This record gives sequence, structure tokens and C-alpha cells, in this order.
Amino acid sequence: MGVLNVTPDSFSDGGRYVSPELAVARAQEMLDDGADIIDVGGESSRPGAAPVPVEEEMNRVLPVIQAISHHSSAVLSIDTTKVEVARSALASGAHIINDITAGEADPTMLDLAAETGAGLVLMHMQGRPQTMQDNPKYADLVADVTAYLSTRAELAQQRGVSPQSIAVDPGIGFGKTFDHNWMLLSELQQLSALPYPVLIGISRKRFLGELCGREVDERMPASLAAAVMARSHGAAIIRVHDVKETCDALRVTDRLLREEAL
Repeated sequence: MGVLNVTPDSFSDGGRYVSPELAVARAQEMLDDGADIIDVGGESSRPGAAPVPVEEEMNRVLPVIQAISHHSSAVLSIDTTKVEVARSALASGAHIINDITAGEADPTMLDLAAETGAGLVLMHMQGRPQTMQDNPKYADLVADVTAYLSTRAELAQQRGVSPQSIAVDPGIGFGKTFDHNWMLLSELQQLSALPYPVLIGISRKRFLGELCGREVDERMPASLAAAVMARSHGAAIIRVHDVKETCDALRVTDRLLREEAL
């Protein structure tokens, strides 16, 4: 899954792809580099980020989704917590709803996914972007995250979402400390035991920079190592900025995993 942020303030690539022309070119580049899904987002979810009004978020993402759909048959994901944005994005050519609140910000998001048959990514987050890094605590981190995602997926199915349409995301960096992030990655097999594909978003994140002492634009090697680890522990979808390099790393990982399974 290639990241396409059409925002002025995202932590890594904010402001780079705010025009539809630049966004379409970047999407095509990621597709050429091996991306299977393009994840379009119009509201930053970095720690402390301010909410974006519905109309502004639509103005950011809809022209981009429409333009990409017109120029390619790419699988598109809309990264949003707002059902109005998701509905319009699906009508404009998106196929997947990627909701960092797992449908809690707007419970009708689950109904929309059921109604449209869209793919649905449910993510775990403690708190909200404005507060999520204010001393997050858990009784049992991995068990708590796994139980939450299982419960939200079951609720989605009760609302009519097909289980085959659901993926789950433990929310690396979303209401997690430095140690929490590493624990989730090391114990990812527990989450992978659920009957849903696991999506992992670790690309260029702060905990990698803290470990390696690198700024955002210097974190590709650490991101690749984390992506390989996540895949080897059961992640099915890896959400990244550096598509070409990650695809190469995952091809090697997948080949080795196949050899080990023989």
C-alpha cells in the first residue's frame, strides 16, 4: 500500500502532492514501482494534528481520486474517519475505507462499508491524534489491541460487512509508546492469528527515528527492516512511502518464507 498524502501537514510528505497533477504523477510512480493499493489521505493523523472540516477534506481528496481513477485501474483506499468523505470517495472511484478509528468516529462508517461492499481497514488507536501520545497505558498491550480489533471486526460483520472485506491494523504509533511499538511488532503473530489480513503502517515513523537517531527523510533503511520483520511475523499489507525499495525487500522476504515452508 503506497501512501499518498494530499495534505499540507503530514509528518513525512506533507505539502508535496497537494495538486491533483502532482498527486496523480506520484500515484502512477508508486504503481510502476509495485504498489498494489494507493492510500489517499486528506487529513493528517500525526500526533497533535488538528481536525480538517469535511468540505476541505473532500476538496483535497476527491479531485485526486477522480483523476487517478480516470488514468488507471488502481485499487484506491480513502484514509478518512468521516463517512461523508468516504461515501464521496467511493463514488469517485475508491475501493477501500481505511478508518483509523475503526468506525468509532462515525458508527455509520460500518453501514457504508456494508452498503457499498467496500473493503474496510479497522485500526486500533488509544485516544485521538490530538491526545493519543499523552502517556498511553495498557493492562496487556498485545491482548488489548487484539481483543479490540476482534470486537470491532465482529461488530462490522453484525452490521453487514463481509468478513472477507475486513483488514485490521494495530496502529503503530497511534497511542503507543516507543516500547509499545516494538512489542506489537515482535508479537504480531498474535494479531495475525485473527481471521483477517493484518495491515502494518511503520514507514518512516518516529520510533524508528528514535532508535536510529535519524530524521524523517533518513529512515528508509530502518523502515525496510521493520517491513521485513512485519511480513515475517504475518503482516499481509505493508503501508509505505518508499514503494520500490520496500517491494524489493518483501520479494526477498516472501521467497525465503516460501523456501522455509517447503
